Amino acid sequence: MQVSKDGRDWRIGAAADVGWIAGHTTAGVSITTAIPPVFDAYATTYQADDVTAAAYEQALVEDLITHTPDQPWWLAYLDTGAHDVVFPRAPRVSLYWDWPYVLVEAGPEQALTWRTGGHMRHGRGALPDLFFPADRSWLVSALWDDAWACIGGPAPVIHTLERDPVANARQIRPDEDALPPGLTRE
Repeated sequence: MQVSKDGRDWRIGAAADVGWIAGHTTAGVSITTAIPPVFDAYATTYQADDVTAAAYEQALVEDLITHTPDQPWWLAYLDTGAHDVVFPRAPRVSLYWDWPYVLVEAGPEQALTWRTGGHMRHGRGALPDLFFPADRSWLVSALWDDAWACIGGPAPVIHTLERDPVANARQIRPDEDALPPGLTRE
């Protein structure tokens, strides 16, 4: 299926496009609750209080772009009933605990601009709730009730994010609690 936006058609994803994630995460507090245990390195990231949503999201996406060959990205928006899913009439795919996501094949520019109604993390920002490149070399996922995002990918991607003070990332082990220092669970 395709949907139109910005004067062009975009492919809507199906269960097969996220099959490598669905059923491959584990319930709990570790990063593997959001990210399948298939990557070399893992980190958490969140917007610091002294950084704008736009600056944080731009830094995160730019860091990911530097390690990603030119290719489409899959953008997934969690349908909570209260947050912008960009394509409200598009079919959903189920992830995690049968949560419904709108999955669209687009790119980094759309990841930064499509969502206008905010998301769960502080109600501001444009980033999708889950996104990854077509080659699945990394994955960013923010679960419904988390104020941070989890990332899995090659070690150079994680190290780049760690070195970027605006991206505010911290490397963690797959079995470690994903909660960043200073934040609390709701």
